[in-house]
Formats: sequence, structure tokens, C-alpha cells
Amino acid sequence: MSNKAIKRLIIAGLVVVIAIVLLNVCTVQVPTGNTAIITTFGKVEDYTLEAGFHLKSPFQKIILMDNREQKTPFSTQAFSSDIQQVDIIGSINYAINKSTAMTLFKEVGTDYFSKLINPRMLENTKAVFSKYTAENLVSAREQLSRLIRDNLSKEMDKYGITIISISIENIDFTDAFTDAVEAKQVAAQKKLQAEIEQEQKTMETQQQAQRQKIEADAKAEVVKINADAEAYSTKVKAEAEAEANRKIAESLTQSLIEFTQVNRWDGQLPTYVAGDGAAALPVLSLNNGQTAAPEETK
Repeated sequence: MSNKAIKRLIIAGLVVVIAIVLLNVCTVQVPTGNTAIITTFGKVEDYTLEAGFHLKSPFQKIILMDNREQKTPFSTQAFSSDIQQVDIIGSINYAINKSTAMTLFKEVGTDYFSKLINPRMLENTKAVFSKYTAENLVSAREQLSRLIRDNLSKEMDKYGITIISISIENIDFTDAFTDAVEAKQVAAQKKLQAEIEQEQKTMETQQQAQRQKIEADAKAEVVKINADAEAYSTKVKAEAEAEANRKIAESLTQSLIEFTQVNRWDGQLPTYVAGDGAAALPVLSLNNGQTAAPEETK
């Protein structure tokens, strides 16, 4: 190969290398979901690049700002309103606006989470937790998350940061407080059980007393009914006897009385009969069958 050919190959190679270098230096590929911040010798330009392929000056530098939703875990400690220490584990979901990404970079930089979001979030978390007693914190987890998000959103809106959600995932107390809560719950359960048992006994006693009263009332009613029946029967019987006697008395005549006496006479005469004056009956002797003449009445 001649020297001219070698020189041509070297020149071609240099051109290729220069072209590759220029391509890398003068072009940029912005990923989807990102905004590109452009600086020239450290100065932030007043425009940004959207996702896609772009040309740029070899003297410009590209800083990518992620506009997608981001999730970051956090942990901190706080105190309840009754001065109980609380260990908190949670997470925050947030996103930066495309239109304000350049301003955020100018004022804060790319480390906006650790410089801006995280400190304000922890501060708001402690402030919200301090308004609740330790016992109420566990049941108010959803409300706590909402209050922290609302408070933090008011501060982050001016930076173009949207706080999507905050999740309080775990709330842990000291061992001493946990033991005290468990002891209180056990005592409350025992008290409730005792109250239930006492109510059961009271109810059973009342039911038994009610049954006894019902039985006593029933027995008394039966006695009353029997007494009324007996009294009514006696009354009816007495009225019937009185009515019978009245009818008998009305039907008696002197002839009927004499006829009845004759029918009932057994044929035996009395030894004597006495009488006053002329109405004296003859004295009959039952020994000899003779009738003695009556004596003259003096």
C-alpha cells in the first residue's frame, strides 16, 4: 500500500472519530418522563428540552429532571400529646412539574428531596402527631397521613412539587407503653366480662322472680276461681232449697197434713193424749185394746 493510501485511511479514520465525538458532544437523547435543563458554562438557559433527540452546543451541559411519580420511604420519631415517644415508618409519593423544573433546579438543584421535601415532611409529621394521644394514633393512621399531605402540599406547591400521597405504614411505641396498653386492655376485657356475667345473673334472677310471680298469680287466680265457684254453688243450692221449701209450704193444707199422717200411721195408738178442756182426746190403752172414757173436765 502506498503512502498516499495510508494517509487517506488515516484522514478518514480521523474524520470518523471527529464525527463520533461531535455527535456525542452536540446531540442529546432525553428519556421519556424527563425534562432536560441546559447550562452553558454553568449558566442555566431559559428553556428546557422535552423527551426525544436534540442538538446542542458542545459547550452546553444537560441535567435531567425526572417528572414521573416517585416514591421514597422515610422513618422518624415523634411525640404524642401525652409525651409518648413514637417510631414512625412511612413513604411519600411526589412528582415535579415540567413547567417549573427549571426554576426548581435554579433555586434548589437536583437534590430537592433531601434539601426541601424530606425536612418539611418530617417537621409536619411531628407537628401532626403531637396533636393526638398515643392511644388515638393507631386508629387515626389514615387521618394522620391526610393531614401531613395537606400541610406539606401547601408548602411544596410554590416549588412546583406535587405531593401525591403520604402513607404512615407503621407506628411503634416503647415497650413500657406497649405493656401498659396491653395491661389496660386486659383489665378492660376482664371488667367487661364481669359486667356481662353480672348482667346475666341479674337477668336470670329477674326472670326467676318473674316466673315465681306468674306462678303465684296463677295459683291465686285458681284459688279465687274455685272459691267463687264454691260460693256460687252454695248460693245456687241454698236458693234452690229455699225455693223448694217455699213451694212445699205453699202446697201444704190441713187435709194434706192429716192425709199424710194417716198414710204414715203404723196402726199403733199412743197410750194417751192430752188436751185442754173440751178439746181433750180420749185416752187409749195400748194394753187391753179398750178405750177409756174421758174424765169430766172440772
